[in-house]
Amino acid sequence: MGWRVLGGISAILAGLAARKLLVTAWRRTTGNNPPANPAAPGTAWREAIPYALASGAAMGLARMLATRKAASYYRKSTGHLPPGMEEVT
Repeated sequence: MGWRVLGGISAILAGLAARKLLVTAWRRTTGNNPPANPAAPGTAWREAIPYALASGAAMGLARMLATRKAASYYRKSTGHLPPGMEEVT
């Protein structure tokens, strides 16, 4: 139960941070706000595709980093990895 809470909270916080960073980077790079809904038919393809790719990569990376950090903290606190995570050798 502790791991589910810790993992979930870390993933949510990482997602929020990644979104904020992505929006800032998009604005600096393009000079425009990111598309509100890339899947909407009114969003131009030249904006929808790059934003979807960037947001998918940013969210995946943020979630992976947060999960690794949370698992490391969990291991230090309990002496073992969370359930479902195993050492890869």
